Amino acid sequence: MSGGSQLENANPVIFQRTGERLQTANDEDEDVHDPIDDREIFDMIRSINDPEHPLSLEELNVVEQVRVKVNDAENMVDIEFTPTIPHCSMATLIGLSIKVKLLRSLPERFKIDVQITPGSHASEEAVNKQLADKERVAAALENSSLLEVVNQCLSNKSG
Repeated sequence: MSGGSQLENANPVIFQRTGERLQTANDEDEDVHDPIDDREIFDMIRSINDPEHPLSLEELNVVEQVRVKVNDAENMVDIEFTPTIPHCSMATLIGLSIKVKLLRSLPERFKIDVQITPGSHASEEAVNKQLADKERVAAALENSSLLEVVNQCLSNKSG
């Protein structure tokens, strides 16, 4: 959200948030093996802030639980996200924010794959290539300005 620039999608459709996940006694018990599942990952990323709007990625339908796939036994997390418009210039930043949130939240054993939902973005292949490249992701996170924007997307906004 740079001052003075116009929003690419000035009037996005806003979707209703899903309800909170009910915690069971087994969820609270540290002695019970509790594999990480799709809903747990979705809960980690649903409240990430959109870089352009004062809304979450869930409220903009950029992330949906049906596009989160977890295989705890094989240490794999696959996420597809859908930008609000096909030429969204924020797609790489959104994907990077999702990836960083999961890298910070999950055990190191997980391989995290974040991609644009097929057919939903004009530069899908290029964005996916950037998000899959460990060196490019690491270099992006060494850029203090970019890291600040990512951290703003990941911050808990009150209100």
